[in-house]
Parts: sequence; structure tokens; C-alpha cells
Amino acid sequence: MQKRILGRSNLEVSAIGLGCMGLSHGYGGVAKADAVALIRDAVDRGVTFFDTAEVYGPFVNEEVVGEALAPVRDNVVIATKFGFRIVDGQQQPGLDSRPAHIRAVCDASLRRLGIDTIDLFYQHRVDPDVPIEDVAGTVADLIAQGKVRHFGLSEPGAATVRRAHAVQPVAAIQSEYSLWTRDPETNGILDTCEELGIGFVPFSPLGRGYLTGAIGKDTVFGDQDMRRNLPRFAPDAMERNQPLVDAVRDVAAAKGVTPAQIALAWVMAQRPWIVPIPGTTKRTRLEENLAAADVTLNDRDLNAIAQVLDTIPIEGDRYTPAGMSVVGR
Repeated sequence: MQKRILGRSNLEVSAIGLGCMGLSHGYGGVAKADAVALIRDAVDRGVTFFDTAEVYGPFVNEEVVGEALAPVRDNVVIATKFGFRIVDGQQQPGLDSRPAHIRAVCDASLRRLGIDTIDLFYQHRVDPDVPIEDVAGTVADLIAQGKVRHFGLSEPGAATVRRAHAVQPVAAIQSEYSLWTRDPETNGILDTCEELGIGFVPFSPLGRGYLTGAIGKDTVFGDQDMRRNLPRFAPDAMERNQPLVDAVRDVAAAKGVTPAQIALAWVMAQRPWIVPIPGTTKRTRLEENLAAADVTLNDRDLNAIAQVLDTIPIEGDRYTPAGMSVVGR
């Protein structure tokens, strides 16, 4: 597996990481033993970057990741997140990035993960009730104490990144980015990362599975699958967005690879400090995703994809109105 460095942080990770959320949250999940086995399989294939969060479960995902990675702790980078309200093990409406809460989450995440230091600690969503300078300062204190190595932000606005970075250097920004979610290109996030030397970690680089071509307007999502409530996954929206999937499939066929590999290779081709974290529950998909690191898109390929993207409008928001209200702050 190739390696990449997240901006100027000197944090070196595998060129493709593993988003672990779906193993126990968001899409129904799998048995703990299967989740542990898949994570360890990723390690065997060269993955060194693993992403989790306290809210995934809540708590369960961190425990799974910690158990799976315990034998190789010194050889991997573990990212987790704080910032949502969780009461009695249940996620509640609203956010909480008060300094005392950040410190409490840090200690709890360390216990669940079974580690001494969190490699990358993200604010999961920007809390409008807590100045970002206070958040950055609190994480800076945790870094000074040896409990955290690097600070990150998830789905922030560009101005917030600059304010946070002035207090504590931001190692990575994690936001949704893919062939059908290109907001970081237009909202200043990629430009800000370039200017400040911050790495970029796209989640859902496969469009929550849509870009693989495996799901469509006739797909029925389970009761625990978050996609059943997302506007972009409504049957009408998926039908209107199908031309994008068809175009990706055509490019993949010409290259002799899969649509998923084209989608991942495209994201990685945008900047050398971009490290996508596709998630999966299946070993075959894991192998397919990781093989994308060896897919090279030349200028001709990228120009052809760009022409297609310019002619296909994307239908539907990527989140519900409530979800959209807490991104880009």
C-alpha cells in the first residue's frame, strides 16, 4: 500500500484508509467478530489509517476498533471524534463542544480504544455555541498532556478552519467529497487546506455506495440504514442521478477496472494530500477499494470525467435539512 502525508503535519498514513462507521452504525452493522476480522484484514493489506467516533453506536465502534487494532497499535493511526450530545448511551439532538466535555470525551475514547494517545482527534461538527478558539485551545492542552497527537475538524467552513488553525495547527479536515459531492471544491475548503498545509480526508468517497452501481431506484433500504432518510437516495433522485453512475461505469470499462475504483482514484487524483476513507462490511469490497490505490488516471481520463461532471446536475441534498444545517459552519 502506498503512503501519503496529511498536509504539513508529517502524519503519514496509507493512501486509502478505512472508515469504520458502517461496521456498527448507520447501515445496520455486522457482528462484532466479523467487524474485528475485517479491520484486521485491512491491516494485513497495508491499511494504517482507521476512522471511528464516539457517536458511532454510540461507543460500540470505538470498542471494536480498539480490540481489532490492539495487536498492531504502534503501526497504525487511529482517528476518532467528539462533539455530539450523548446521554445514557443515546445520541441526543444538538452539539456539545464545551471544553469540559471535550476532555471527558477524550478520556472515555482512550478507555474504549484501549490506547494511551489518540492520533487524530476531530471535532465532529462545529458547535455554534462554543468559540472555535476555545475548542482548538482545549485540544492543544490535550496534545500538551500527551493524550492527543493531532487536531482535526469535520465538515467545517473555511473561515472556521482559519480561526482554529491560528490557535492549534489543524492536521486534517474530514468532509464528504466524491464525484457527486464536490462542495469542498467550491466552498473554499480545498483551497484553504492547500494554503495552510492541511490534509484532507474525504468520507463517503463512493457516495454511500451509489457510485459503485450496486444500488439504484429500486433498492429498498433496511430500517437501520440511514440512506432511507436522505433526499439523495429517494427513488426519484437516484433515477435522475443515474447518468453519473452510467458515466463512471463507462470510464471504468475503458480502463478495465470497477466503478468504485474509478471513484476512489478520481478523489485521490485531486491532490497528493487527500486520503479517502471508504467503508465496507465485505472483504471483497475491501480488496476492490484498496486496489484503487494502483489505478492511475491520466490527464485525458480526468478531462473526460470533468466534461461529464459539468453536464450532469446532481439531484437531492446529501443530508436531511437538520443534517445540512450543521455543515459548513
